[in-house]
Amino acid sequence: MGLMRFLCPSDSLPDDVVEQAYLAGYDRIPWRVEVRQVANELVVDRENTDSGNLYIPWEVAGHGRVTLATCSLMERAAPYNLAVELARGELAQLRNQAAEWQLSGIRLPDTLRERIAEATGRFRLASCARQSLEEATATANESLRVTLDAALELTACYAEQTLAARRDEESRLSTFLGANVGVSLLDENTSVQYLETFNAAAVPMVWREIETTQGSFYWDITDKQIEWCRKHGLTVCGGPLLLFDPWRLPQWLADFDNDFNGIVACVTEFLQTVVGRYRGSVDVWICGARMNTADALSLTEHERIRLTARAVEIIHSLDRDAERIVSFDRPWGEYLSRGAVDFSPLHFADALVRARLGLTGLMLEMNLGYLPGGTLPRDPLDVSRHLDYWSLLGIPVHVSLTLPSSSAEDPLAIRHGKIQTAIRNSQSQAEWVRRTVPLILSKGYVHGILWNQLRDSEPHDFAHGGLFDAKRNPKPALEHLAEIRRGYLR
Repeated sequence: MGLMRFLCPSDSLPDDVVEQAYLAGYDRIPWRVEVRQVANELVVDRENTDSGNLYIPWEVAGHGRVTLATCSLMERAAPYNLAVELARGELAQLRNQAAEWQLSGIRLPDTLRERIAEATGRFRLASCARQSLEEATATANESLRVTLDAALELTACYAEQTLAARRDEESRLSTFLGANVGVSLLDENTSVQYLETFNAAAVPMVWREIETTQGSFYWDITDKQIEWCRKHGLTVCGGPLLLFDPWRLPQWLADFDNDFNGIVACVTEFLQTVVGRYRGSVDVWICGARMNTADALSLTEHERIRLTARAVEIIHSLDRDAERIVSFDRPWGEYLSRGAVDFSPLHFADALVRARLGLTGLMLEMNLGYLPGGTLPRDPLDVSRHLDYWSLLGIPVHVSLTLPSSSAEDPLAIRHGKIQTAIRNSQSQAEWVRRTVPLILSKGYVHGILWNQLRDSEPHDFAHGGLFDAKRNPKPALEHLAEIRRGYLR
């Protein structure tokens, strides 16, 4: 066992922060760890002694709680100053990314250069051995604030200049932008605003809703949703078809628990029936989603991979003209640090890509700031770097998003938990969309962006994550998405 220690300020870190801290190596895949706070030290036990990066949610003035990372640290007897090492790590990421993008032709304004210089100067003060722990922590936090300010400016420069260059080559991008329309039909007012905002739609095709009794299928809602999409010229994303959440699987499937062959047979019949019915009407099949974290049935990791591969094979054989993608939940893999899981999201995806099953793309599902079951809050630069990391698999990437617009109780939310992000009202949700969605769109390998939840007025996964509130009024984020669509997309 390896051991790493980090000095913290005298006031204790929140329990949920300690619970979510983890270590990862150069490949950014979390290691299994045990983290605890002892007096003013954060103690990390792990299974190996390699150098690694510590990732931890951290409060930064003006940015709220955001997940930060240290540089790669070796194991040593003396403890590290946590705030100083976080400031070092974030500043290194900022400077390295700025240098890399400059080499690719991105021009940095003087204001950004000044901010980077200011962050560097504040870090020098924080790392000075003459300062006390409290003084060093305070100065490091100032460095972090300026570093994250600079990171926002850097990503905005990158997105603006990259999108301008792409529009010089093609006046309108072919990327699709849409939302999950849910399991009920849209009312007239919502339909009008939807069509002004999006050029695509995800029709969920929930197994529980379609095949309530084994062998008996109900198509009415799905038929009408598909018809509405085709009528208005939207790119139709069907699915996810394979989604093993307890509230999306038919109740009768529980009879096949611990009978893998029986589950495969049921999945095969369902997929063949659905794809056979809508072949030619669906442009993109979301073959499966969240299979890397699914726990609804007693399936092993290998069985979940086999089921996902089977889904891709079936859909490829039935509808070769449509795209076929698989979505991965919590793509940073934070859950690996505390669970007995062998396959990271990236390894799961790599296995499917290497099998040459007919997969045409991957989707990264980011439900940011929700605990449990969501992605830790991430700043735009981290989002950018992680997308680039996944693009190394060599096939197109799609992104699905959910952001909260309130921290209040949500009686229609299926998943209950905490919201761990500064995005706690509709304006901050809209601001995140304004600065981050163009960044995602600027990546040439990103072929589609979907919002996971459209309406808070019907049962949904994550609290206040829709673009229409519980009274069916549009949130400001919807207008920002409409502006992005009008400015860049077909």
